Amino acid sequence: MHTQIDQSHALWYVSPHQVEVRSEILLPLGPDQAQVRSLFGAISRGTESLIFKGAVPESEYERMQSPFMGGKFPFPVKYGYCNVGRVTSGPSELIGQNVFSLSPHQTVFNAPLTALSVIPSHIPPARGVLAANMETALNGVWVGHPAPADRLAIVGGGVIGLLIAYLCRHLPGAEVTLVDTNPDRAAICQDLGIHFATPDQAPTECDVVFHASGHPAGLTTALGLAGEEATVVELSWFGSQPVTVPLGGAFHSRQLRLLSCQVGHIESSHKARWHYARRLQAAINLLADPCLDALLAPAIPFDQLTRTLPDLFSPQSRVLCQVIQYP
Repeated sequence: MHTQIDQSHALWYVSPHQVEVRSEILLPLGPDQAQVRSLFGAISRGTESLIFKGAVPESEYERMQSPFMGGKFPFPVKYGYCNVGRVTSGPSELIGQNVFSLSPHQTVFNAPLTALSVIPSHIPPARGVLAANMETALNGVWVGHPAPADRLAIVGGGVIGLLIAYLCRHLPGAEVTLVDTNPDRAAICQDLGIHFATPDQAPTECDVVFHASGHPAGLTTALGLAGEEATVVELSWFGSQPVTVPLGGAFHSRQLRLLSCQVGHIESSHKARWHYARRLQAAINLLADPCLDALLAPAIPFDQLTRTLPDLFSPQSRVLCQVIQYP
């Protein structure tokens, strides 16, 4: 007999630059639900920093909602979508299993069975927090259609950019370069088996360029690296920040293609055969490589989040994927 927990604690964004932990009472477990005790989580520095600053555009309030978000934009909201936990109550076949879900930062929660993806035993639970990022990277690669022997550049050495580079490096004969203004990214690129370059050293005449820096200047760099009739895939989310795109110069004469990419959609080349659960499970299975642990920052305890988030979201932060460890 597995005893259900009826109280939980969750992180809430309550006003610009202010967060707090709130307690809540959990409803009794439904017949198609399981109760999950959180083991590890992760902060999405790109998306959550915009929420933290109050920079989510009003036009995007609905599209920006995560599946199990509490509250309403702009504030207060319970937000997050990187959770690895252990099933403690529910169907017998799931009891004791580690699962990934798009759940907020919360110690214990009840979730629909359809929202839980089992993490294979050979994948450490802490690494499992990369599942949502890997799903975004996988969808981005589908959008860009890189091919063997292509020259590929990924502008932006955050988690998404590094994961796209990691996926592309397995294409036979492909020249894959991660481009970033921070030279410290060279070390992690070496761990992942990826070439690194600063913007002034980056290869030009690329077949496909992925932009994931989150900065308008990075998009300018990406367009400059693209070859004749090449594709530039934009994965950055700018929130309410205006972005100036240099569409003069050679943009039209070189027939460049600028494509948007958002994980809320399944790329049209796969939509007829793939659904969201299949794509997420595929992303989890792609986390088997131990070298991906290089993306994970040392875990911080859940009860320290309110003190550490301001520093984590500051422009000076060099953290890639900040892991949360639950008690």
